[in-house]
Amino acid sequence: MTRRRAAVWVGLAVLLWAAAAYGLAPLLWRHYEHQQQLEGQPMITTTADGAPGDPINVGLEGAAEDVDCALRAAGWRAADPVKLRTSLHIVASVLARREYLTAPVSALFYDGRKQDLAYEKAAAASPSRRHHVRFWRALDKGDDGAPVWLGAATYDRSVGFSHRTGQITHHIAADVDAERDELTNDLARGGHVEATYRVSGVGPTLVGRNGGGDRYFTDGEVVVSRLRPGCVADGAAPEALSAPTATRWKDQAFVWLRAEGWVNW
Repeated sequence: MTRRRAAVWVGLAVLLWAAAAYGLAPLLWRHYEHQQQLEGQPMITTTADGAPGDPINVGLEGAAEDVDCALRAAGWRAADPVKLRTSLHIVASVLARREYLTAPVSALFYDGRKQDLAYEKAAAASPSRRHHVRFWRALDKGDDGAPVWLGAATYDRSVGFSHRTGQITHHIAADVDAERDELTNDLARGGHVEATYRVSGVGPTLVGRNGGGDRYFTDGEVVVSRLRPGCVADGAAPEALSAPTATRWKDQAFVWLRAEGWVNW
């Protein structure tokens, strides 16, 4: 094979890869069939100075009072507001390794707004390790007529210094999908979820960075829980609404990559 012909084949291969990676695959994976108004919405948060923050990975469908009811039934507590008193309390609790089950959560921004709600679940005696989620009211009336809340659920694994600014911050665990699933399963066990479904989030990400410089990886899906109205609980398992075939294949491939260690660190 001549050098010229080899160069042509290499060029064609690069073009095919680019078309698939940047055109076809994202189009196949992008889906909003259960909540079409979310198409085009941003799916990542930002810090106060505009840097990319944690990815959107969970959602809730329901009135504000149903959201609070479902999260409390799932064992999650509303976080205290950030004030001087609560800030000193969390610092003292971390240093003394004492419980602070409603420790404040720092602000992140979605579509220019600070979170509307923040909840957490303790994972250790000290608030240096905890499950937590921030929610923003993204739609006043979704496709089913109920408000839609988008959230970023992450696990705080330690307290340290931001890799980006040097400020004291919580460092998150890299597997944000695990935290998404933790919250979704807690909600289902609480009995207030009628159905769950997926919509496209940030897209498959092998090496992402949040506002503190922490790495994260995700299959890029947002799992939405549709809540039963009126704070009604039911022992029945939620219905899992289907996703497109291409999306299921992509998610299965990501599960395989995680199992093989390609996205763990």
